[in-house]
Amino acid sequence: MEESYVLQIKERQFSDLYLCFCGYAKCSPGHSFGPAVRPNYIIHYIVEGRGSYTVDGVKYELEAGQGFLIQPRVQTFYQADENEPWSYLWVGFDGKRAEEYLRGMGLGENTLVYRSSHGERLKQIVLNMLRHNTYTASDQFVLEGLLYSFFGTLSEDMDILAAVESNTGSLYVRKAVEFIQNNYCNPIHITDIADYVCINRSYLYTLFQKELGMSPQEYLTNYRLTQAAELLVITDISIESVALSCGYSDPLVFSKAFKAKNGITPSRYQKKEQQEQRENLKNNEVKLEGL
Repeated sequence: MEESYVLQIKERQFSDLYLCFCGYAKCSPGHSFGPAVRPNYIIHYIVEGRGSYTVDGVKYELEAGQGFLIQPRVQTFYQADENEPWSYLWVGFDGKRAEEYLRGMGLGENTLVYRSSHGERLKQIVLNMLRHNTYTASDQFVLEGLLYSFFGTLSEDMDILAAVESNTGSLYVRKAVEFIQNNYCNPIHITDIADYVCINRSYLYTLFQKELGMSPQEYLTNYRLTQAAELLVITDISIESVALSCGYSDPLVFSKAFKAKNGITPSRYQKKEQQEQRENLKNNEVKLEGL
């Protein structure tokens, strides 16, 4: 679980660089997100505590003062430390010049983690974003300016951290995960994954247990349901559409699987999460001031 404050932007007036969402969260021990693929860029900055960020088989152990970049359509996983769980802020963004701007700061491709000494300024920028949570033209311009301020603050003293040695693991598992990432929205089965990587199903099971600590079916289900949870929060599409988008042809089967994982039905989860986001931003001005 995490105590979070999130602002989702559904209407955009800019094209070069624009804010998609932003937030601030205090995580409980071991709280994790993913494995998941995001449709846009996200920069995280760790305000307190520790955690890990895993991308393309590389695991980064990070602490306060450091941060990481999530790139579009790249599978990632991140988790708070069990003893010193992190608090972090994040800014999700995109735009036709987003990649160019990131390159100018030294981020992108294999340079995904960094250090900055301007944590307090970055936090205040994001908290200010959260306070401008209406869809008025005025707030849209303010948010755009704050996004450029965030980039400017990072650029002042960003120290790119060298990539650690990659534990290549199993090529079969990597290829299987890639297949799931690209096809989870279709009604694929474990035999399809095994056939794709040219090994039998039982050997694939053994490799997944060794490399990821779970079966291929558990991984596929978790991946689909993680993607579904994100769609439920950031869109207003129907439960049936979410189910189909995540590889479930039967909405009832999807709802049953979602409830088994999250303890709540998809419709209730959608209403609860979206309502909590709105209420958090509206009713917690005092808390935001104290962060």
